[in-house]
Amino acid sequence: MNKPIIAPSLLSANFLDLRADLETINRSEADWLHIDIMDGVFVPNISFGFPVLKYVAELSTKPLDVHLMIVQPEKFINEVKGLGTMMMNVHYETCTHLHRVVQQIKDAGMKAGVTLNPATPVCVLKDIVADLDMVLLMSVNPGFGGQKFIPQTLNKLKELRELVDATGSQALIEIDGGVNLETGKLLVDAGADALVAGNAVFKAPDMVEMIHQLKNL
Repeated sequence: MNKPIIAPSLLSANFLDLRADLETINRSEADWLHIDIMDGVFVPNISFGFPVLKYVAELSTKPLDVHLMIVQPEKFINEVKGLGTMMMNVHYETCTHLHRVVQQIKDAGMKAGVTLNPATPVCVLKDIVADLDMVLLMSVNPGFGGQKFIPQTLNKLKELRELVDATGSQALIEIDGGVNLETGKLLVDAGADALVAGNAVFKAPDMVEMIHQLKNL
């Protein structure tokens, strides 16, 4: 069995000492750096914009996994690409023409991911999952870090795993929200490929060791 992809979430970093946190992530076993962009419209919070992320991208040696929790994410494809982004992830709930947006992301040279909120069923992806590089299941309601894991995510994950396998899709399955050593083990056992971890990593006494433990669940 492959080890899970671990993507520490920048949202939980110490922004008074961001360089130190990024340098710690760089020397860890983390696979990606997960970046949540929030607009205060789709989600009830605002995170950070491209002037800040430009410097984050320069400091990070990890591939960028950029999650846009915003309306009209297609308007920012060029800006996201300009960061050197590996994976651009948009919400199903914000894209009226999802297939078009996915193709625009791929045409820009990035991998395309689609995120589902906790109340959005897996079945809505049936006709597009074969075109995706990743599906992200939110295991909390998006907008804030440090929330409690929603247990129903495990059933939803198993359903998504079946859909991905049945369609021959190559999409990875990523989980974001309330991920720690306990929930992470349950998620990996249920078929998750990638785990986004915020507080579990950045609030740990030893970030490198915590990432090592998550990597070896």
